[in-house]
Amino acid sequence: MADSKSPYRPFVVGIGGTTRTPSSTDRALRIALKVAEDAGARTFLFDGARLACLPHFTPGNHERSEEQRQFVEMVREADGLIVASPGYHGGVSGLVKNALDLLEDLREDPRSYLDGRAVGCIVTAAGWQTCGSTLAALRSIVHALRGWPTPLGATLNTTETIFDPSGACIDPKALAQLATVAQQVVEFARMYRHGSTRAL
Repeated sequence: MADSKSPYRPFVVGIGGTTRTPSSTDRALRIALKVAEDAGARTFLFDGARLACLPHFTPGNHERSEEQRQFVEMVREADGLIVASPGYHGGVSGLVKNALDLLEDLREDPRSYLDGRAVGCIVTAAGWQTCGSTLAALRSIVHALRGWPTPLGATLNTTETIFDPSGACIDPKALAQLATVAQQVVEFARMYRHGSTRAL
C-alpha cells in the first residue's frame, strides 16, 4: 500500500511524433515525459510508430483494432496528457489528428472525452508562424474534447538548433518550455485528484 503522505503519482500519456526517426517532435515529447516522470508521474508513450498503426477513424464504424482499443483505454485511465505535433501547412499532422479523433469513443464515459484532464501541448515546426497557428489549432482541439490545455504551450522552431545528435535538448529556452508544460500537467493532475478526494 502506498504511503498516505507520499504525493499522488498521476498517470500521464504522451501522444505524438512522426513516422520519421528520429524526429524533433518525438524528441521533444520524450523529454517532456521524462520531466513528468522526474516529477513523480507514471507515463506511457504513443509515439509516431504506434500512432501509424491506428486505422483511419471513420464515424459510424465501431469496429476497433487491438491498437485502437489500447489507445482509447490508456487515455481513459490517464490523469493527464502531453500531445506533441509537427506543424504541417499551418496545422496539426494527420497522424496526431487521427489519434485524437478516436477519442470519440470516450463520449459516453462518466468522464466524457478529456474532461478533468490537463493536456500539455507541444508543437515543432519550421518557422514561428506555423508554430503559432498549429499550437492554436491543437489547443482548440483540446478544448473541443473538454480538456484543460496547460497555461503554457511549447513551440519549438526547428530552423534553429534545438537538439544535439544524441537527442538532448541544447536550447535552454526550449528545454524550459518542455519542462514547464510537463510540470503543469503533473501539478494539475494532483490538484484535481486532491479536489475530487476532498469532495467525497
